Formats: sequence, structure tokens, C-alpha cells
Amino acid sequence: MLRSLHVKNLALIRETEVEFGEGLNILTGETGAGKSLLIGSVNLALGGKFEKDMLRRGEESGLVELVFDCEEPRLAEKLKSMDLEPSEDGTVILSRKLSSGKSICRINGETVTAKQIKELSELLIDIHGQHEHQSLLHKKKHMEILDAYAGAEFAKCAEQVGALYHECAALEKRISAETLDDASRGREQSLAEFEQKEIADAGLQPGEDEELEQAYRKMSNSRKIAESLAESYRLSGNDAEDGAGNSLSRALRALRSVTMYDPALEQMEEQLAEVESLLSDYNHDVSEYMSDLEFDEEDFRSTEERLNTINHLKGKYGNTIEEILKYKEEKEAYLEKLADYDTYMQKLNAEWTEKQKLLEKTCEELSGIRRKNATVLTQKLKDALIGLNFLTVEFDIAVRPGQTITAKGYDDVEFLISTNPGESLKPLSQVASGGELSRIMLAIKTVLAGLMLSLKSLVARSGQLPTVIFDEIDTGISGRTAWKVAEQLSVLSGAHQVICITHLPQIAAMADVHFVIEKSSTDDMTITDIHKVSEEESLAELARLLGSDALTEAALSNAKEMKEQAGMFKETR
Repeated sequence: MLRSLHVKNLALIRETEVEFGEGLNILTGETGAGKSLLIGSVNLALGGKFEKDMLRRGEESGLVELVFDCEEPRLAEKLKSMDLEPSEDGTVILSRKLSSGKSICRINGETVTAKQIKELSELLIDIHGQHEHQSLLHKKKHMEILDAYAGAEFAKCAEQVGALYHECAALEKRISAETLDDASRGREQSLAEFEQKEIADAGLQPGEDEELEQAYRKMSNSRKIAESLAESYRLSGNDAEDGAGNSLSRALRALRSVTMYDPALEQMEEQLAEVESLLSDYNHDVSEYMSDLEFDEEDFRSTEERLNTINHLKGKYGNTIEEILKYKEEKEAYLEKLADYDTYMQKLNAEWTEKQKLLEKTCEELSGIRRKNATVLTQKLKDALIGLNFLTVEFDIAVRPGQTITAKGYDDVEFLISTNPGESLKPLSQVASGGELSRIMLAIKTVLAGLMLSLKSLVARSGQLPTVIFDEIDTGISGRTAWKVAEQLSVLSGAHQVICITHLPQIAAMADVHFVIEKSSTDDMTITDIHKVSEEESLAELARLLGSDALTEAALSNAKEMKEQAGMFKETR
């Protein structure tokens, strides 16, 4: 559950912290007081889009922080997959520091990306915005809802359909790309034969280029090498008077003339003798290298030509000899294919036909699972709608074959409804008003939440979604219908923490925890604040929602009666 929300320097909020409770948390306040600003803050903390004008006027940075209590095993696994350590007590802290230049997201103090926060939030919270019910006007949403309800069996079959669809699409693309007429096939064959022969005639050997480049560098710089070695040989040898060899020999003779006087000098003599021996070996090696340094001009020209040939092939067929030889193998395989082109294309088309049949069969299985679950979900949603004061409602989920197969199968899914006796079922977009759409969405959320599913996932998941937020889901309803919506929210709060922004007294009366959002102004600034209210203050707020300008005894009595009625429902739910 969401334990607390901390907001600082955001829009009209200077700084506020809200401690939420279990069950149904209700937020009320005057129009324009900033109720939806609280939901906007939560969205920002969960990685929502940030604009710099969201900051409070005159401030350079803001902060939004959410603290959750959740011991879901899946949550710990998700944190570990992000290389984050879950806390021992199950607390998850999501924070986002906002500034005009950038924002910094953190999970339990560790810096993360906004994408990572969004992924984690799917396991923590589900937000139903003011206009989300409008998504029910689009058939795409209907399929998402049905598929979310259908569970693990559906998810497995849907995965198979998706994989087969992409395999068929890849084969179709391949067939299209490789379909050649006789003239095109002839040109392709001629080009492939030329390229294969050019590489084969070169007789390339792996690693040959590296050896040739080394030999070429040596030949190209032989004069410089010879001059440098000659100078090194002179300075280190015995021929020159100032050579290191002569100097070292004189030093050794001088040392040997005194070793008889002190045994400790013998070790020094051995060291110097070893140095003289190493220098002698070095001079011998230099002499041999210089004698082998000479080369034939013809060798140089042939090495240069061979490198030019290899580099020419590299420019056409690959950056290394290995890549060039691989290209040659590919052309040889292509030539084999062209030599028996008709058989190859028949095989490719037969493979596509087989995959397509399997795809159609799997789509049929997927459609059967959809239709089976549509029947069950239809009844559950109809019952939920009756509970939301659709007294004469007829509801159906139509699953019809579409015109084409997609990665989701061939079904066309549409919600149909009739709210008046004698009227035929029609699409939601043609019948439902804004208030009715809100109640339909609430019914859907109630049914899916009861099955421990999230609307945001297209597959079934074990475990509960701890917190559900409704931002003015009561749009367009009143009277007895408002009571029915309040009752459904109360039922939902029995399994989840529910946070609801409302302007209806019927829903506010059902609160387990009640918060009031208020806006106050001074000469130069406006501030929004939110605070938890006592039972007495809650009655006063209900009286205001009932339309009373003054807290009269009659208004308070009416509010108290509503609270009692709500309490009786909660006791029996």
C-alpha cells in the first residue's frame, strides 16, 4: 500500500506530506483547490512527463516522494533484476527531484531511469484518471480488457500466435525478396559467379595479410633500420674507441686487478662479466640481423602487389580475410540455390504454407479461449453494472472474426450495451454517456481487481496490485447511482488500498480515511494544502458537498445520516 506522499515546490504546493491509510482513502475539496494536482504529483514520481512550468513560481527545484509498504515476492525479484537491493522491511521509496534542466529518479536512494520507475510502479499502483473511461470508446481497449481477464492459458496461446505471425511475416518478406524472373536470375548468377571466382583466384590464406604487412613495413624502412642498427652496433661494439664494448672490457680488467684483495669484489666481477657477455650476444645478434636485412627488389614489388590485391578485395567483400572467405562461401551457397532455383522457391513457399496453416489453427484456438472467457466476463460485468445502478442493462462482449490476421490473432472484440428495455445492443461509443462510461470502467476494474489482475498487463499475474487510485471516477453521476458507485469502491477497498478524489458526498461518506484539500491565498502567493480530517470535520465537509452554505443543524444531520448509512453498508459488505 501507499504509506505516504511527500510533495515540495510543485505548482501551488509549497510542501505537504500525506499519510494514507488502509481501505478507502477519500480526497475532497473545492473546485480548483488542487485535487488533481495530487494525482499529477504521483504520476510524476512514477516517471510521468515533466515540464519545467510545473515547478512552483520562483523555485528552481521540486521533489515528489512516494513510500510504499509491500512485501510482494515479485517486487523483490523485480528490484534484483534492476540490480537494486530490496529493503528488509519491504519498504519501497520512489523519489524524483525536479529542476528546470533535468530530473533525477531514485528507488530506495539509488539513481535509476524513469523507465525503470515505470516498470516497478506496475507492481505497486494503478491510476485511473479523470478521462481514462474515454478509452472504452476504442475497440482496442476492449480486446486488452478481455485478454487481461483470460489468464495464463490465453497468455501462452497468444505468445505462440505472436511468434508464428512474425515467422510467417519473415518468410513472406523473404519470398518476396527472392522471387526473380529469368532475366534477373541470370544477372544475379553472373554477378555471384564473378565475385566467387575473383575471390577464389586470389587464393587467400587466413593471417596472410598480417604477415605481408609486417614484411612490407620492414622492406619499406630497411634503409632506416640499417643505418640505426649500424650506429647502435658501433656504439655498443669493440671496433670504435668509444664503443661500449671497449669501455666495458677496460672496466672488467681494472676490477679483476683488485679482486685478490677483497673476496666481496668477486661478486661485482661476476656481475660485470655477465653484462659484457650480454653485450657481446647483443652485438652478435645485430650483426646477423644486418646480414639478413638485404632483400631482392622483386620480393618487394611482389609483396606490394599482393597487399594491393588483398586490400582491393577487402574494399569489396569484407574488412578481413576471414570475412572475405565467408562472403565467398555465401556466394557459393547462393549459386547452388540459383542452380536449383525452382526447387528452392517451392520449398520456401511450402514452408510458408505450413506455417500459415499452423498460425490459422493457433489463432482459432486463441479465438476459442477468448470466446469462452468473453461469456464468463460478460456475466460478471453485467452483474457489476447492475450493482452500479444499471437496473435494466444488457451487456455483451462480441468476439467476431476480423478481416486479417495480426500478431494478436484474427478476432475483432467489441463491448455492446443496452441501457433501456427494448433497445438492441449497440457499441459503447453509440450509447454510453460520460457518467455511464465511468461506471462501466469502475465495474471492469472491480471485476479484474477481484481476480487479482491489473488492467495494465495483458497477461494474468499472481499477487495483488496493492493500491488503486481513482481521479474523479464519479463524473456525470449522482443520486442513487452515486451510492452504488460508493458501495463498489468500498467493496474494492476490502482487497486493495483505494485512493479516490471525489466531489460527491455519497462517495465521501464511505471513506475509511478522509482528507480535505484546501487553497489559501496571501498578497503574493497561493498555496494548496492537504490534511486528514477528524470525524467531526468530515461531517462538516460532507455538509459542504451536500450544497450547504452554512453548517446548519439540518445540513449536519443529513451528513451524519449519510455516514451512518455508509457505516451500515461497510459492516455488511
